[in-house]
Amino acid sequence: MVQNIEAGPTTTVRAFGDRLAEAVERKRSQLLVGLDPMPELLPIELAGEAGLGRSQAADACTRFCCGVIDAVAAYAVGVKPQLAFFEALGAPGMAALEKVCSYARTAGLIVVADAKRGDIGSTARAYAAAYLEAHDEQLPLADALTVNPYLGLDSLEPFLAACRREGAGIFCLVKTSNEGVADIQDLALLDGKPLWQHVARLVAEWGEELVGEHGLSSVGAVVGATHPRAVGEARRLLPRAVLLLPGVGAQGAGPADVARAFTSGPASALVAASRSVIYAFRSTDDDWRSAAAAEAARLKSEVWAASGW
Repeated sequence: MVQNIEAGPTTTVRAFGDRLAEAVERKRSQLLVGLDPMPELLPIELAGEAGLGRSQAADACTRFCCGVIDAVAAYAVGVKPQLAFFEALGAPGMAALEKVCSYARTAGLIVVADAKRGDIGSTARAYAAAYLEAHDEQLPLADALTVNPYLGLDSLEPFLAACRREGAGIFCLVKTSNEGVADIQDLALLDGKPLWQHVARLVAEWGEELVGEHGLSSVGAVVGATHPRAVGEARRLLPRAVLLLPGVGAQGAGPADVARAFTSGPASALVAASRSVIYAFRSTDDDWRSAAAAEAARLKSEVWAASGW
């Protein structure tokens, strides 16, 4: 008889939704700072080192990200390292990613790895193991992971298993912030509704068994803040999901655009801001750490006020 190795036993680990809710209430913040380290945009004190090769660039990016973490830790509930920028630096970049994630955890921040992974079978299991499972008595690399649900439920089963066993969280791409969403996500189905809304209903269904004590599921959804109407509709379709809202700042959305996302509670949405925070120094005369701290403080306050809590 073949066993269902994905289901696994239900454990007593703390659910991601509960850990997030408590962190948001404790810090009174729904801000998630994206870590997108680009060597060519680093502060001048690090840029020279970054141009000497991959190892040096990875070290410079590590120092930059850790400096940003120090600067924003008082204002953000977590960080969202974008894996592509670390992967671009090869093996040194992946080592840098581990250091940055560990440093963020030490600073008391939740880590959401922005990987947008999606595959099937053993490949999906490997991705789940890489980012959401503990190894050799070490914590998982991240608390949560962004995933692509457009391959169907079987592509998500290993990640859902990690949510049950490890207390991990996932954020499923539903309605993304880029302009190209119209090519696929906005296509109308036979009932006249867009494809992304069908995916949202599936995400709500998949997350039903993973709702924690605070009423939030460990299965969340990515919805672009650049689509304010979609944010409100997603909240209606996903009443228990944490909405991860990219697009505030450099992509043009503001805190007021995401207010409707918070009707399920103060921790029912996270606002992600990346370049507008970590590269804030490029438009001011301030030190890069001070500029990041000031922008994070501003966004924290404005988002909390917009959320109505």
